[in-house]
Amino acid sequence: MFNIRDLFQWESFVTPSMIKIFYWLALAVAVLTGLRGLVAGLFDMTSSLLGGLLEIIGALLVMVIGIIMARIAAEFVLIVFRINEHLGEIRRQGEPR
Repeated sequence: MFNIRDLFQWESFVTPSMIKIFYWLALAVAVLTGLRGLVAGLFDMTSSLLGGLLEIIGALLVMVIGIIMARIAAEFVLIVFRINEHLGEIRRQGEPR
């Protein structure tokens, strides 16, 4: 878990423990952006039915793509740190005892 002393020492990485927070924030932004687009599309339907429907479809696409991209970005960061851990383990196994 995250310890405040980790901010001042370089023995361990802080990012892997904080990536979940950033993932949930990005997820919330994607959902709120999609909901805003849905509401805007509903209001636009009063003036143009086709324009409002297209805006609603676009908002749903933005929301789904935003959720997928947030997950891909979070997993990419975690994979980079996992590669670092595995390479460190390989290096330790190759050192003479």
